[in-house]
Amino acid sequence: MANTQKGEKLTTSRAVEEFKHIFAGRTPDERYQIAHIKRFMERLVADPKFREKLKENADNPKVVAEEYGIDIDPDQMRSIWQREYLKYRKSDKAHQWPLAVAWDEHLARMIAHRDLIRDSGATDKVNPRFHAWRERQISRCASEVGDSAGAIVHPIVAYELSDGCSMGCWFCGISADKFKGYYPYTPENAELWRGVVQVMADMFGPAAQTGFCYWATDPADNPDYPKFIEDHFQLTGALPQTTTAAPQKNVAWTREMLAVQKKHPTIINRFSILSLKILDQVHAEFSAEDLLEVELVTQNRDALGKKANAGRAHDRREKMRASGREDKKLNVSDGHATIACVSGFLINMLKQKVELVTPTMASEQWPLGYRVYEEAHFDSAADLRCILEGMIDRHMSESFPANVPITFRDDLEFTRTDDGFAIEACGLRYNCQHYPFSGRVGEMILDKCHTAGDVIGELVADGEDLFLVGHLIQDLYDLGVLNDDPAAQGITKQGIPIRAV
Repeated sequence: MANTQKGEKLTTSRAVEEFKHIFAGRTPDERYQIAHIKRFMERLVADPKFREKLKENADNPKVVAEEYGIDIDPDQMRSIWQREYLKYRKSDKAHQWPLAVAWDEHLARMIAHRDLIRDSGATDKVNPRFHAWRERQISRCASEVGDSAGAIVHPIVAYELSDGCSMGCWFCGISADKFKGYYPYTPENAELWRGVVQVMADMFGPAAQTGFCYWATDPADNPDYPKFIEDHFQLTGALPQTTTAAPQKNVAWTREMLAVQKKHPTIINRFSILSLKILDQVHAEFSAEDLLEVELVTQNRDALGKKANAGRAHDRREKMRASGREDKKLNVSDGHATIACVSGFLINMLKQKVELVTPTMASEQWPLGYRVYEEAHFDSAADLRCILEGMIDRHMSESFPANVPITFRDDLEFTRTDDGFAIEACGLRYNCQHYPFSGRVGEMILDKCHTAGDVIGELVADGEDLFLVGHLIQDLYDLGVLNDDPAAQGITKQGIPIRAV
C-alpha cells in the first residue's frame, strides 16, 4: 500500500484552489451583488409571504426587496421568480434579465466546484485499493440512489466531535441520537485528534482534505469546534465544511467559526434553517455579505425544497400514512432516499470508534441511508491506522473474489438481449455485449448460485478465453453492479461474507 511520508505537507487540491477564486476573483461590487441575489433567493425558497408579496407587487417588485433589506431590483431576474417568464431562463433571451444570468453563472461555478470535491477524494496514487473501492461505490450510487446521486461527493472521512445531537430535527435522515456530550479540546484530546487527522493524511494524501467534522451531530454542540477545524487546516491544508442547524444558538460561536472560514477560505459552509423565525433571526444578525460563503439550506415547513426519504423523515411519513393523515407539506421525496455522503470512514472522537461506510438507498436493512461494512474501537492514532489497514484488506479486494457467490444487485432489472444482456436502474442502462459469451455470463450471475470461479471455470472449459471472461467480470465489478452489500453476501479479500453490525 503506497502512502505519503508521515507528516509530509499535502498538495492543495484543485477544489480548494478553485473555491478561493470563486469569490476572491470577483470585484467588491460583484460580491455585493451576488450576496444580495443570494439573499433574495433564500427568501423566495423559504418564505411563502415573500412569494405572495412578489406576486402582489409584480409591477414593482423592488419595493418588496427593499422591505427585506435586499439591495437588488428583482425586475432584472424575473426569469427566476415569475412563472410566465420561467421559459426564458435558459433561452437566447436570457440576457434581458442580467441578475438571473449572474445567479445561474454563480450556481454553475458552485456545481463545478462540487464535482471537484468528488475528484479530490481520489487516492489512486497513494492508496489504490481504497481508490478502486470508492470508485465502485460512486458507480453503484449513480444507478442506485436516484435523484440525489449527482450531489453526493463521497468524502473519504467524517469526524464526529460529539455524541448525539441536541437539535432533534423531525426529518433527520440519519436519526441522530439525543445529545450526550461533546469532545473537549483538552491537551490530551487535542493530541489524539491531531494524531487521527495525521493518520488520514499519511494514508490517503490530499484526499484527507475532503474530511468534515459532523455526521449525526451538530458542530454547534461543541464549543471548542473552531479549535478542532483550525487543527485540521494546519495538518491537511483544508478547512472542513461546517453544517449547523443552530447558527443563532450562540452567535459568538458562529462568528468565531465564520472568522476561521474567512481566514482559510476552502469550502462553502451551510446553515440548516428549521423555521421562518430562525431565518428572520439569521438575516437580522448576519448581513448578506456576511453569509456570501454560507449556503442556507431551508428546511422549514413552507420551504420549496424536499426532505430525503430516510431516517426520521421516512418514519414520520409512514406513521402518518398508516393513520390516514398524510401531510403533503412534509415534502418528503421518493426520489431522494439518503443524506449520507461519505464513502470511507466515520470516526467518532468521543467514543473512539470508526466505521467503514458508504451511501445507499434507505431501506428496511439500512434505514439511515448508508451501509456499515465494519466497525471497531481504537485506543490511539497508531491503533486507528492498523484498524483502517485491516478494513481495507478485508473489504477492498482488487478483483471479485473467486470463491464468493456472484450476483447482481437486487435493485437492477436484467434483460437478455440477442448479443448479450442489459441491466438498468434509476434511468441508467448498461449494455453488455462485447463478447459472444456475455449473455451466458449474465444468466449465470442472475442464477445466484455460482461463484465467480464457477463462471470462469465453466466458460473456459467450453473453450472461452480465461482472460476475456475475467475481464468481463472485472468490468461488472468496477461498474458497481455486482452485489457487495455487507448485509447480504458482502465481498472480502478472503471471500468471507460480512454481516451488518
